[in-house]
Amino acid sequence: MSPASVSRWRRPANSGPAADAAGAGGDVGTAGTARAGVIDSHCHLQSLPAGERERALDEARQRGVRGFLVPATRLDESEDVLAFCHRHPDVWCALGVHPHEAATWRAGDAKRLTALLADPRAVAVGECGLDFHYDHAPRAVQLEVMREQWRLALDLGLPVVVHNRDSNEAMLGALREAAFAGIAADFHSFAGGLAMAEELLARGCYLGLSGMITFPKADNVREILGILPAERALVETDTPYLAPVPYRGQPNRPAYVVEIAHHLAAVGTQPQDVFASARPDGRPPKIIASPEHAVALAQRSERLGRAGRQRRDHAPAEEHLFEQPPVRGVVGRTVG
Repeated sequence: MSPASVSRWRRPANSGPAADAAGAGGDVGTAGTARAGVIDSHCHLQSLPAGERERALDEARQRGVRGFLVPATRLDESEDVLAFCHRHPDVWCALGVHPHEAATWRAGDAKRLTALLADPRAVAVGECGLDFHYDHAPRAVQLEVMREQWRLALDLGLPVVVHNRDSNEAMLGALREAAFAGIAADFHSFAGGLAMAEELLARGCYLGLSGMITFPKADNVREILGILPAERALVETDTPYLAPVPYRGQPNRPAYVVEIAHHLAAVGTQPQDVFASARPDGRPPKIIASPEHAVALAQRSERLGRAGRQRRDHAPAEEHLFEQPPVRGVVGRTVG
């Protein structure tokens, strides 16, 4: 693991909450609101009762939240998730199969998922990964279904949204496989500890920070903040799970991503890409952390397989919410 591969993404010496605000032409917001552009990079709006989804979006927008990524957990909910995204210009989705649902994967599902991902509102593959805490599916099945989705993401030039719980060794083992050397990944609601964080960052992954960073006993989550480059941090609510303090114990909502962002700012670890530029033309906010990041993304785009670009040739030109990765939930089951 090369330290240089991590340090090249570190925040410039003159950056920080104040510098970030100046660069975006705004302030960091008050305790009740966020600077225009804050994005909830992981919210399962499909897990809320149908009558609450619109209200949850409106409440978040009123607090300055300007974008939402909704990860699917099963293929059979993909069309509903896509339909919801098409009704809201500030909502995008990831499509895939959660490890809890891995046993539902069937022959032909990779082809089915490929067709679903042709929709321009789908910007990532997932939520996929491993969960050895609940073990709702056999571990070997979880691994194979995750690998299938990772292969598909590489073929299409898309990032993956990754779930990892009590499965660090198996997850890193898969990530080290030569076939996945180029995978672009958001390890959402990260709680894998310092050593895993160091390796993921060295491999260019993003780490999602959820309401757990506000929990008094979540030192295993906060310990990574000292090494986490601003350009590799994403904020998320994981709605309806993991509500931050002071809402802990209540159903989570996208509006509460503001508390997470402000908590990070308070400890001096405000990620630059928590706040994306507001776009007056209605296109997705674009998260670019630095000029060097933009160059790296352009170079990576040239290396991607042509399949992903051809897949989108027929669609209207539209930039993804997450240039690399962005960044759980089924009603009646704890998926977070």
